[in-house]
Amino acid sequence: MATTTALKTKVKDTGPKRKIFQYSWKGKNKKGVKVSGTVQGVSEEAAKAELKRQGVTIVSISKRTTIDILEPKIKPMDIAMFSRQICTMLGAGVPIIQSIELLSGSHEKGKMRELLGNIANEVAGGVPLSQSLSKYPQYFNALYCDLVAAGEQSGALETIYDRIATYQEKSELLKSKIKKALMYPTVVVIVAILVTAILLMFVVPQFEDIFKGFGADLPAFTKFVVELSRWLKSNWVIPFFSIVGVVVLIRYCLVHYPKFKDFLDIASLKLPVVGEILRKAALARFASTLSTTFAAGIPLVDALVSAAGASGNALYRDAVLDVRNEVMAGMQMHMAMRTTMVFPPMLTQMVMIGEEAGSIDDMLAKIAGIYQQEVDDAVDGLSSMLEPLIMVVLGVLIGGLVVAMYLPIFTMGDVIK
Repeated sequence: MATTTALKTKVKDTGPKRKIFQYSWKGKNKKGVKVSGTVQGVSEEAAKAELKRQGVTIVSISKRTTIDILEPKIKPMDIAMFSRQICTMLGAGVPIIQSIELLSGSHEKGKMRELLGNIANEVAGGVPLSQSLSKYPQYFNALYCDLVAAGEQSGALETIYDRIATYQEKSELLKSKIKKALMYPTVVVIVAILVTAILLMFVVPQFEDIFKGFGADLPAFTKFVVELSRWLKSNWVIPFFSIVGVVVLIRYCLVHYPKFKDFLDIASLKLPVVGEILRKAALARFASTLSTTFAAGIPLVDALVSAAGASGNALYRDAVLDVRNEVMAGMQMHMAMRTTMVFPPMLTQMVMIGEEAGSIDDMLAKIAGIYQQEVDDAVDGLSSMLEPLIMVVLGVLIGGLVVAMYLPIFTMGDVIK
């Protein structure tokens, strides 16, 4: 008995549930030999299409059961990989429609196959690729669609997709570096809080029972820890729901109040060490986006709008939009950047050189590379600096509790009567 599978999905991340049906079938293979088996698909038509693709002539097919699977989400790296693959296929001379169809049929994620299948059908029906992509803004933002449109108009889609893929790959790498810089200390702090809470709620009370038999006053530090343990054990819901409430409130404000997000963006730049990393990351994204869009033939005024949104920080977004307004009024870009008092002198000087040499896109690409390298070095330096600092914090928290519990024992001669 032969068994075929129309959908093989590796679940690497959680997503919405999707129904997949399993069908029993009978038919003949290419040699006319009778075969049978089971096949999975989102519909009977999809199952039949898979069997036909494998050269099976269907005699009968019937649904056996329904399977609920967790459909993996489409991630930004999936889109970056798609862009790189399109660039490679276009370079090999494969037409754009056939390229998308090939990627649609071979992708491991069902949602990605469905997305690319829809795009391929629309492009085959005469819809421009950029217009088809714009129907899925959650995956292809305005910058992406504008670049593709520029490539279609200039006839240099392969070159544009190479720029898009490079830009996305660098952008995702930069995001990964920022997450690395923020995730490590956050996780350690959370673990430290949890360990401290567990010690206060479950370990300290055991020592308290021992201390009751001493019959004398305990050291002030030990008293403080014991009282803190009692309060936390009786009122743990207060700090727990306070933390949960603060997190929920912040998330709500971030979604519904853009000014609150802008405030956090600006405040984050003032943080020690981390603020400098975020600042350089914003400058790298700005320079990289502006270089990519300008090189693609998009007018500077429109490119600045894309660069403003891509900077990822409210301070630089507003500054870039101010630069755009000044450029529209006839001012040179490097002069407009100086008036904002936000961009470093080195950046504005390099932009000035690029403007005078007529190679602003190349100069911006170099600027982006400089800041990306500085972010990499800063993240590595931050990790090296935080490791001993975190050890000190953990030592003070955990070691302080241990000392508080054993202090009465160390002074037992004075405490026990």
